[in-house]
Amino acid sequence: MNIIQLLHPKALIDYIYDDTTCRQALEIMGNHGFTAVPVIDHEGRYVRTLSEGDILWFMINNAVGSRRELEAFCVNDVSEKRNVEVKPVSVTSTIDDVILMLVNQNFVPVIDDRKVFIGIITRSDVLKYCHSCLKSEDSAEMQEAESF
Repeated sequence: MNIIQLLHPKALIDYIYDDTTCRQALEIMGNHGFTAVPVIDHEGRYVRTLSEGDILWFMINNAVGSRRELEAFCVNDVSEKRNVEVKPVSVTSTIDDVILMLVNQNFVPVIDDRKVFIGIITRSDVLKYCHSCLKSEDSAEMQEAESF
């Protein structure tokens, strides 16, 4: 299966730029109920994934006490605090590559051959795809058993 079939294109998802303020990033995540969001540069290249936890640890480590104070910092100032780095996959990657990455994250960023961010593949979409494959296999096995 070509992973492009599961892609949520960049034009239809929320992402932020690497010079977005931490306050804006937190508001985007909060307004949409996200716990993480892709970060790209102004050339469209994937930079990283920023999580609420990254911002929380930044606030704790820098004695930032309010959302208002976060306006003074951009997401480039925030370091990642996760044990597992969220790496993008190439548009030519296999579904197996994507499945293994989704064990530890809710979505996988997808880039083209120029390293430009083109969208994401979500854990829920991959689970739905896997479920439909299992249902198809079960149905084929049932038809085979009935033919005997």
